[in-house]
Amino acid sequence: MNLAVDVISDVICPWCYIGKRRLEKAIAVDTLDGQHDVQVRWHPFQLNPTMPKEGISRKEYRTRKFGSWERSLELDANVIAVGESEGIRFAFDQIERTPNTLDAHRLIWLADHHGCQDAVVEALFRAYFSDALDIGNRQTLIDVVVEAGLALPVVEAMLGSDDGMDAIATAREMSQRYGVDGVPFFIIDQKIALSGAQPTDVFVETLGQAISTS
Repeated sequence: MNLAVDVISDVICPWCYIGKRRLEKAIAVDTLDGQHDVQVRWHPFQLNPTMPKEGISRKEYRTRKFGSWERSLELDANVIAVGESEGIRFAFDQIERTPNTLDAHRLIWLADHHGCQDAVVEALFRAYFSDALDIGNRQTLIDVVVEAGLALPVVEAMLGSDDGMDAIATAREMSQRYGVDGVPFFIIDQKIALSGAQPTDVFVETLGQAISTS
């Protein structure tokens, strides 16, 4: 039996990375493993759709968003602690820029057509959050996604075109349809929605519910 999980997210959302890890753990539990083919597909959500192409200083962005840099550091500390419990190292102190994620989302869309979407999503999360790379920089993006499995000529051709923009618009319509105002957001088998990086046992219960009602 196939079970579809659609994930609406942004690659600069730390809770999306945490949610990814928790979903993976839920899929791997004995009650699901080997009995059901869970197909995860990633859809774009731009947290900052008006972000300049070159991005901005993370300190400037976070101070503006949360009122003070001290408040940002408090929030980062909380995410770092949760990340450690999920095996994720967040290197917030090394991240210099908050990037524009449009091209990253287009490359995730491209990866879906080349059978390596999960690997590309994982690589982008890791590049930004753990390696503190500027994934708004075109060459950095190319290096990350090629290492994750996309062919260089295919990547360069897409980045030189408008391919993937339709997918951005389609995902925006999906978000509006489900009333998404924050990410991550998970849609299980097109009938059960979960908002936020829920605990692993919540994902297990929800996947089981979707299976039992299919």
